[in-house]
Amino acid sequence: MPKTSSVIRQLEAAAPTVAPELLNAEKLSIDPNWALRVPANLALRRSMLPFAMADNKVLVACADPTDRAGMEAVERYVGASVTLLKTEPEGLRKVLLRVYPDPTAPAVRPGAMQRGPENDEDSIRLTDEILRFAVLRQASDIHIEPRRDVVRIRLRVDGELEDLRRLPIARQTGLVSRLKVLCGMDIAERRAPQDGAFSWSSGTGPDRTSVDIRAATVPVKYGERMTLRLLNVQTSALTLHNLGMADRDLETFASVIKSPHGLILLNGPTGSGKTTTLYAAMQELDRDALNIITVEDPVELEIEGVSQVAVDSAEKVTFAKALRSVLRHDPDVLMVGEIRDLDTADVAIKAALTGHLVFSTLHTNSAPGAVTRLIDMGVPAYLVAATLRLSAAQRLVRRLCRHCKKPRLLTHAEAVALGRPDAAGETIWEPVGCAYCSGRGYAGRTGIYEMMAPDDELSNLVVGGGSEARIRELACAKGMRTLRMDAAEKVLGGTTSIAEVFENTDGPAVENG
Repeated sequence: MPKTSSVIRQLEAAAPTVAPELLNAEKLSIDPNWALRVPANLALRRSMLPFAMADNKVLVACADPTDRAGMEAVERYVGASVTLLKTEPEGLRKVLLRVYPDPTAPAVRPGAMQRGPENDEDSIRLTDEILRFAVLRQASDIHIEPRRDVVRIRLRVDGELEDLRRLPIARQTGLVSRLKVLCGMDIAERRAPQDGAFSWSSGTGPDRTSVDIRAATVPVKYGERMTLRLLNVQTSALTLHNLGMADRDLETFASVIKSPHGLILLNGPTGSGKTTTLYAAMQELDRDALNIITVEDPVELEIEGVSQVAVDSAEKVTFAKALRSVLRHDPDVLMVGEIRDLDTADVAIKAALTGHLVFSTLHTNSAPGAVTRLIDMGVPAYLVAATLRLSAAQRLVRRLCRHCKKPRLLTHAEAVALGRPDAAGETIWEPVGCAYCSGRGYAGRTGIYEMMAPDDELSNLVVGGGSEARIRELACAKGMRTLRMDAAEKVLGGTTSIAEVFENTDGPAVENG
């Protein structure tokens, strides 16, 4: 049985205040809710970085764990007892400079109202601070939400929303105007929704971080709400091998995307990672030998060697219109961001039927559900059967932190709910919380997948009007693993927790007792 992290053992013991192991500062998950509470000059001068809460103690990375004066100063600012964790000094210094690039930045309490003058320089500093901490937290989205008296700023991290700052409502105009300028939006227009994008960078040399940011505003009762989507521009790590597919699913997917023609569909709700999987598929194709064109709303990541067309709803350029246009450019591979209506579906199906490989997404809950959704849209069943090469459903679940997850035995009720009654009594893993995951027990996300590659028998069932349930039954008989089955393997393998699986997949509930 693996040992529990020494950091957690020490916190549970409560008596010691210094952990013996040397932390790697550059791998820490830094929570700005704690880091922002100390002034920059104190953190830099004392080489101390509060970065997470675990077992009612604030974890502080430090170069000198015997610095009692520094510890007491940090405790006064964070308002809680701290545990000093000795950290490799050079890495800590690099992280401190990323977290506190302005040595004069004051301490703030992210959950409380923040006061101060509003001017252009203040708005620039605030904008940079919000973006910097969103990148440090590896957030996917920033939400700027005006209320009656406050502006609430929240981050979405690993699919969960967390508070970052609360500002007086008077700060709303300056902050949103600054972001509008960066996005190229009209700062005078406050009554109509707007969309924009910009790139943002911080740091220098090897520590330089760059992100593409997509922004949208919408007028609400107390001002303009703004949402920023952070898109990592480093696409080198965006490969099929990094998505979390099981070996068998990866082999199926990698084989099908090399087909000369046909339709490949990714299915799932918003935020389930469909677009990321499509981009990873584009990375796997021979972009030098193939003419690849995408039609997207909007273009999220730039892929070298691929022609990417942005659909502009404001100009009434629909997916179907854009798709008809790009078909005149002799593409070998087409990626359509989403099939939303019969018009788009009709063009995509006919393109797949006439020698093109077409990738797209649908908002369905399962792989077999894509078939019935297309037919319900009005696509003839025989065309669906003739063109569909692969239908894959997916979800995202949080990864357990490898540093602190703890083992326990799977109960019989849980095993039955997972669809694996034979696994009762096997070891699974639970979240704990430690220095490397900001006390949350999870770090990052991975995909779970359900892949249906129709053969002749399945295609005949589709043509014959088979129901979604019948299609699923036959697909499973031929070896398709459902989302719950794939998730069960990831639970038994220690990748995620059973709670994450029950929250993100459909299946029987766990019986009490």
